Amino acid sequence: MNNRLLSKGMLVLLILGCCFPAVQTYASSKDPDTLVIGKISHNPKKHYRYLKPMVKYAVERMQDLGIRKGKIRMVRSKEQLADMVRRGDVDWVTETPIAAAYLHEKSGAEILVRKWKKGVPEYHSVFFSLEKSNINKLEDLVGKVIALEDPASTSAFYLPVYAMLEKGLRLIKLRNIREKPPADMVGFVFAREEINIATLVHMGIVDAGAFSNTDWNKEDHLPSKYRAKLSIFMRTSPIIRAVEMVRQDIDPAIRKRLEEILLQAGNDPQAAPVLHAYQRTKKFDKLSRDQETMIYNLRQIMDVVDPVL
Repeated sequence: MNNRLLSKGMLVLLILGCCFPAVQTYASSKDPDTLVIGKISHNPKKHYRYLKPMVKYAVERMQDLGIRKGKIRMVRSKEQLADMVRRGDVDWVTETPIAAAYLHEKSGAEILVRKWKKGVPEYHSVFFSLEKSNINKLEDLVGKVIALEDPASTSAFYLPVYAMLEKGLRLIKLRNIREKPPADMVGFVFAREEINIATLVHMGIVDAGAFSNTDWNKEDHLPSKYRAKLSIFMRTSPIIRAVEMVRQDIDPAIRKRLEEILLQAGNDPQAAPVLHAYQRTKKFDKLSRDQETMIYNLRQIMDVVDPVL
Protein backbone atom coordinates (compact mmCIF):
# COMPACT_ATOMS: atom_id res chain seq x y z
CA MET A 1 0.00 0.00 0.00
CA ASN A 2 1.27 3.48 -0.80
CA ASN A 3 2.97 4.89 2.30
CA ARG A 4 1.38 8.25 1.64
CA LEU A 5 -1.94 6.71 2.54
CA LEU A 6 -0.89 6.87 6.17
CA SER A 7 0.77 10.29 6.05
CA LYS A 8 -0.48 13.02 8.36
CA GLY A 9 -0.63 16.74 7.69
CA MET A 10 1.39 19.05 9.83
CA LEU A 11 1.82 22.76 10.34
CA VAL A 12 4.82 23.88 8.35
CA LEU A 13 6.48 27.25 8.61
CA LEU A 14 8.76 27.99 5.70
CA ILE A 15 10.57 31.27 5.40
CA LEU A 16 11.53 32.38 1.90
CA GLY A 17 14.41 34.80 1.59
CA CYS A 18 16.87 35.52 -1.16
CA CYS A 19 18.44 32.09 -0.77
CA PHE A 20 15.20 30.25 0.21
CA PRO A 21 16.37 28.30 3.30
CA ALA A 22 14.34 25.21 4.11
CA VAL A 23 12.93 25.96 7.56
CA GLN A 24 13.59 28.82 9.95
CA THR A 25 12.07 30.26 13.10
CA TYR A 26 8.78 32.00 12.49
CA ALA A 27 8.89 35.79 12.38
CA SER A 28 5.71 37.87 12.43
CA SER A 29 4.18 38.17 9.01
CA LYS A 30 3.26 41.72 9.94
CA ASP A 31 6.80 42.67 8.94
CA PRO A 32 6.22 45.30 6.25
CA ASP A 33 8.82 43.76 3.94
CA THR A 34 7.26 40.25 3.86
CA LEU A 35 4.59 38.81 1.58
CA VAL A 36 2.93 35.69 3.01
CA ILE A 37 1.00 33.06 1.07
CA GLY A 38 -1.11 30.47 2.89
CA LYS A 39 -2.41 27.04 1.92
CA ILE A 40 -4.41 24.24 3.49
CA SER A 41 -2.23 21.17 3.07
CA HIS A 42 -1.89 17.55 4.12
CA ASN A 43 1.22 17.24 1.98
CA PRO A 44 3.46 20.24 2.82
CA LYS A 45 6.46 19.06 0.80
CA LYS A 46 4.39 18.82 -2.39
CA HIS A 47 2.75 22.20 -1.92
CA TYR A 48 6.00 23.92 -0.96
CA ARG A 49 7.47 22.92 -4.32
CA TYR A 50 4.79 24.74 -6.28
CA LEU A 51 4.30 27.71 -3.95
CA LYS A 52 7.98 28.64 -3.68
CA PRO A 53 8.56 29.74 -7.32
CA MET A 54 5.34 31.79 -7.43
CA VAL A 55 6.05 33.66 -4.21
CA LYS A 56 9.60 34.38 -5.38
CA TYR A 57 8.29 35.64 -8.73
CA ALA A 58 5.83 38.00 -7.02
CA VAL A 59 8.33 39.29 -4.46
CA GLU A 60 10.88 40.13 -7.16
CA ARG A 61 8.27 42.42 -8.74
CA MET A 62 7.36 44.24 -5.54
CA GLN A 63 10.77 45.54 -4.53
CA ASP A 64 9.73 49.16 -5.14
CA LEU A 65 6.84 48.65 -2.70
CA GLY A 66 9.24 47.59 0.03
CA ILE A 67 8.59 43.85 -0.27
CA ARG A 68 11.87 42.00 0.20
CA LYS A 69 10.90 38.53 1.43
CA GLY A 70 8.29 35.87 0.85
CA LYS A 71 6.90 33.34 3.29
CA ILE A 72 4.85 30.18 2.88
CA ARG A 73 2.53 29.09 5.66
CA MET A 74 0.74 25.76 5.46
CA VAL A 75 -1.86 24.49 7.91
CA ARG A 76 -4.06 21.44 8.23
CA SER A 77 -7.48 23.08 8.32
CA LYS A 78 -9.57 25.86 6.86
CA GLU A 79 -10.22 27.07 10.40
CA GLN A 80 -6.50 27.63 11.04
CA LEU A 81 -6.05 29.41 7.73
CA ALA A 82 -9.05 31.68 8.31
CA ASP A 83 -7.67 32.62 11.72
CA MET A 84 -4.28 33.52 10.21
CA VAL A 85 -5.88 35.65 7.48
CA ARG A 86 -8.09 37.40 10.02
CA ARG A 87 -5.08 38.18 12.26
CA GLY A 88 -3.07 39.47 9.30
CA ASP A 89 -0.56 36.61 9.45
CA VAL A 90 -1.37 35.60 5.84
CA ASP A 91 -1.70 38.06 2.95
CA TRP A 92 -2.43 35.83 -0.02
CA VAL A 93 -4.25 32.51 -0.38
CA THR A 94 -4.56 30.08 -3.26
CA GLU A 95 -7.55 27.80 -2.83
CA THR A 96 -10.47 26.01 -4.41
CA PRO A 97 -13.95 27.63 -4.41
CA ILE A 98 -15.56 26.10 -1.34
CA ALA A 99 -12.56 26.84 0.85
CA ALA A 100 -12.58 30.34 -0.64
CA ALA A 101 -16.23 30.78 0.37
CA TYR A 102 -15.39 29.77 3.93
CA LEU A 103 -12.38 32.08 4.13
CA HIS A 104 -14.46 34.99 2.85
CA GLU A 105 -17.10 34.46 5.51
CA LYS A 106 -14.75 33.82 8.43
CA SER A 107 -11.88 36.18 7.65
CA GLY A 108 -13.15 38.68 5.10
CA ALA A 109 -10.66 37.44 2.47
CA GLU A 110 -11.58 38.61 -1.02
CA ILE A 111 -11.16 37.01 -4.43
CA LEU A 112 -8.45 38.68 -6.49
CA VAL A 113 -8.34 36.61 -9.69
CA ARG A 114 -9.30 33.21 -11.05
CA LYS A 115 -6.55 30.63 -11.39
CA TRP A 116 -6.64 28.35 -14.44
CA LYS A 117 -5.28 25.50 -12.37
CA LYS A 118 -4.10 22.55 -14.45
CA GLY A 119 -4.97 24.60 -17.53
CA VAL A 120 -8.74 24.84 -17.04
CA PRO A 121 -11.12 27.56 -15.78
CA GLU A 122 -13.71 25.08 -14.43
CA TYR A 123 -13.87 21.49 -13.27
CA HIS A 124 -16.20 18.94 -11.76
CA SER A 125 -16.09 15.78 -9.67
CA VAL A 126 -16.29 12.27 -11.06
CA PHE A 127 -17.42 9.14 -9.17
CA PHE A 128 -15.77 5.94 -10.37
CA SER A 129 -15.60 2.24 -9.59
CA LEU A 130 -14.32 -0.98 -11.11
CA GLU A 131 -16.18 -1.77 -14.33
CA LYS A 132 -17.23 -5.14 -12.95
CA SER A 133 -18.65 -3.68 -9.73
CA ASN A 134 -22.21 -3.11 -11.00
CA ILE A 135 -22.24 0.36 -9.43
CA ASN A 136 -24.16 2.51 -11.90
CA LYS A 137 -25.60 5.32 -9.78
CA LEU A 138 -25.09 6.98 -6.39
CA GLU A 139 -27.83 4.91 -4.77
CA ASP A 140 -25.78 1.77 -5.52
CA LEU A 141 -23.21 2.98 -2.94
CA VAL A 142 -25.50 2.17 0.00
CA GLY A 143 -23.76 -0.39 2.20
CA LYS A 144 -20.47 0.26 0.41
CA VAL A 145 -17.31 2.35 0.93
CA ILE A 146 -16.06 5.33 -1.07
CA ALA A 147 -12.56 6.82 -0.83
CA LEU A 148 -12.21 10.61 -0.77
CA GLU A 149 -9.13 12.83 -0.49
CA ASP A 150 -9.31 14.99 2.65
CA PRO A 151 -11.83 17.26 4.43
CA ALA A 152 -10.46 20.40 2.71
CA SER A 153 -10.91 19.22 -0.87
CA THR A 154 -13.63 20.76 -3.03
CA SER A 155 -13.68 18.12 -5.77
CA ALA A 156 -12.73 15.09 -3.68
CA PHE A 157 -14.84 15.73 -0.60
CA TYR A 158 -17.38 18.57 -0.61
CA LEU A 159 -18.87 18.14 -4.07
CA PRO A 160 -19.12 14.31 -3.90
CA VAL A 161 -20.55 14.29 -0.39
CA TYR A 162 -23.02 17.06 -1.23
CA ALA A 163 -24.16 15.10 -4.30
CA MET A 164 -24.75 11.99 -2.20
CA LEU A 165 -26.62 13.90 0.51
CA GLU A 166 -28.82 15.53 -2.13
CA LYS A 167 -29.85 12.02 -3.18
CA GLY A 168 -30.95 11.35 0.37
CA LEU A 169 -28.07 8.99 1.17
CA ARG A 170 -26.85 8.71 4.75
CA LEU A 171 -23.09 8.86 5.21
CA ILE A 172 -20.74 7.72 7.93
CA LYS A 173 -17.02 8.40 8.33
CA LEU A 174 -15.14 5.14 8.86
CA ARG A 175 -12.14 4.78 11.15
CA ASN A 176 -10.06 2.86 8.61
CA ILE A 177 -10.23 1.28 5.16
CA ARG A 178 -11.12 -2.15 6.54
CA GLU A 179 -14.19 -1.02 8.46
CA LYS A 180 -17.60 -1.58 6.87
CA PRO A 181 -20.60 0.77 7.09
CA PRO A 182 -24.08 -0.18 8.29
CA ALA A 183 -26.12 -1.78 5.52
CA ASP A 184 -28.28 1.34 5.07
CA MET A 185 -25.43 3.88 4.92
CA VAL A 186 -22.50 4.88 2.69
CA GLY A 187 -19.13 4.71 4.40
CA PHE A 188 -16.30 7.04 3.44
CA VAL A 189 -12.58 7.11 4.21
CA PHE A 190 -9.89 9.72 3.55
CA ALA A 191 -6.96 8.58 1.42
CA ARG A 192 -5.08 11.94 1.45
CA GLU A 193 -3.79 11.65 -2.14
CA GLU A 194 -5.49 11.10 -5.49
CA ILE A 195 -3.20 8.18 -6.35
CA ASN A 196 -4.22 6.53 -3.09
CA ILE A 197 -7.91 6.86 -4.01
CA ALA A 198 -7.25 5.30 -7.41
CA THR A 199 -5.17 2.49 -5.89
CA LEU A 200 -7.79 1.59 -3.28
CA VAL A 201 -10.51 1.34 -5.92
CA HIS A 202 -8.32 -0.54 -8.39
CA MET A 203 -7.34 -3.09 -5.73
CA GLY A 204 -10.96 -3.55 -4.66
CA ILE A 205 -10.25 -2.42 -1.09
CA VAL A 206 -12.99 0.21 -1.40
CA ASP A 207 -15.97 0.17 -3.75
CA ALA A 208 -15.66 3.61 -5.32
CA GLY A 209 -13.69 6.82 -5.37
CA ALA A 210 -14.24 10.45 -6.29
CA PHE A 211 -12.00 13.30 -7.37
CA SER A 212 -11.85 15.88 -10.16
CA ASN A 213 -12.18 15.21 -13.88
CA THR A 214 -8.69 16.70 -14.32
CA ASP A 215 -7.30 14.12 -11.89
CA TRP A 216 -9.04 11.39 -13.88
CA ASN A 217 -6.91 12.32 -16.87
CA LYS A 218 -3.65 12.81 -14.95
CA GLU A 219 -1.28 9.85 -15.19
CA ASP A 220 0.34 10.30 -11.78
CA HIS A 221 -3.09 10.50 -10.13
CA LEU A 222 -4.73 7.73 -12.14
CA PRO A 223 -2.32 5.52 -14.12
CA SER A 224 -3.65 4.33 -17.47
CA LYS A 225 -3.38 0.69 -16.35
CA TYR A 226 -5.84 1.54 -13.55
CA ARG A 227 -8.09 3.66 -15.77
CA ALA A 228 -8.58 0.78 -18.18
CA LYS A 229 -10.37 -1.18 -15.46
CA LEU A 230 -12.39 1.69 -14.00
CA SER A 231 -15.50 3.52 -15.16
CA ILE A 232 -17.14 6.82 -14.25
CA PHE A 233 -20.73 6.38 -13.11
CA MET A 234 -21.61 9.96 -12.11
CA ARG A 235 -20.41 13.55 -12.64
CA THR A 236 -21.26 16.72 -10.69
CA SER A 237 -22.00 20.12 -12.24
CA PRO A 238 -18.92 22.24 -13.05
CA ILE A 239 -17.66 25.06 -10.84
CA ILE A 240 -14.77 27.57 -10.97
CA ARG A 241 -11.46 25.70 -10.76
CA ALA A 242 -9.51 27.83 -8.28
CA VAL A 243 -8.97 31.38 -7.08
CA GLU A 244 -6.32 33.62 -5.59
CA MET A 245 -7.47 35.63 -2.57
CA VAL A 246 -6.05 38.42 -0.41
CA ARG A 247 -6.85 39.51 3.10
CA GLN A 248 -9.39 42.30 3.24
CA ASP A 249 -7.08 44.87 4.85
CA ILE A 250 -3.96 44.27 2.75
CA ASP A 251 -2.13 47.40 1.60
CA PRO A 252 -4.05 48.58 -1.50
CA ALA A 253 -0.80 49.17 -3.41
CA ILE A 254 0.33 45.58 -2.75
CA ARG A 255 -3.09 44.24 -3.68
CA LYS A 256 -3.07 46.15 -6.97
CA ARG A 257 0.48 45.07 -7.81
CA LEU A 258 -0.20 41.41 -7.03
CA GLU A 259 -3.26 41.49 -9.27
CA GLU A 260 -1.21 43.06 -12.08
CA ILE A 261 1.56 40.48 -11.66
CA LEU A 262 -0.84 37.56 -11.85
CA LEU A 263 -2.90 38.89 -14.74
CA GLN A 264 0.23 39.55 -16.80
CA ALA A 265 1.99 36.28 -15.92
CA GLY A 266 0.34 34.35 -18.74
CA ASN A 267 2.04 36.60 -21.29
CA ASP A 268 5.43 36.76 -19.55
CA PRO A 269 7.99 34.25 -20.92
CA GLN A 270 9.87 34.42 -17.59
CA ALA A 271 6.73 33.24 -15.83
CA ALA A 272 6.30 30.07 -17.91
CA PRO A 273 8.23 27.74 -15.55
CA VAL A 274 6.67 29.46 -12.54
CA LEU A 275 3.14 28.87 -13.83
CA HIS A 276 3.95 25.27 -14.72
CA ALA A 277 5.24 24.66 -11.19
CA TYR A 278 2.16 26.42 -9.79
CA GLN A 279 -0.02 23.39 -10.50
CA ARG A 280 0.34 23.78 -14.27
CA THR A 281 -1.55 27.08 -14.25
CA LYS A 282 -2.32 28.37 -17.75
CA LYS A 283 -3.11 31.94 -16.71
CA PHE A 284 -5.09 34.12 -14.32
CA ASP A 285 -8.13 36.22 -15.22
CA LYS A 286 -10.75 38.39 -13.55
CA LEU A 287 -14.12 37.08 -12.47
CA SER A 288 -17.32 39.08 -12.75
CA ARG A 289 -19.06 40.22 -9.58
CA ASP A 290 -21.77 37.62 -10.21
CA GLN A 291 -19.15 34.86 -10.49
CA GLU A 292 -17.56 35.97 -7.23
CA THR A 293 -20.95 35.98 -5.53
CA MET A 294 -21.64 32.46 -6.79
CA ILE A 295 -18.39 31.28 -5.20
CA TYR A 296 -19.15 32.99 -1.90
CA ASN A 297 -22.60 31.35 -1.91
CA LEU A 298 -20.95 27.91 -2.01
CA ARG A 299 -20.57 28.36 1.75
CA GLN A 300 -23.98 26.71 2.11
CA ILE A 301 -22.49 23.45 0.85
CA MET A 302 -20.20 23.40 3.89
CA ASP A 303 -23.18 23.82 6.20
CA VAL A 304 -24.74 20.70 4.68
CA VAL A 305 -21.58 18.58 4.41
CA ASP A 306 -19.57 19.39 7.55
CA PRO A 307 -21.96 17.57 9.94
CA VAL A 308 -20.96 14.20 8.41
CA LEU A 309 -17.37 14.61 9.67
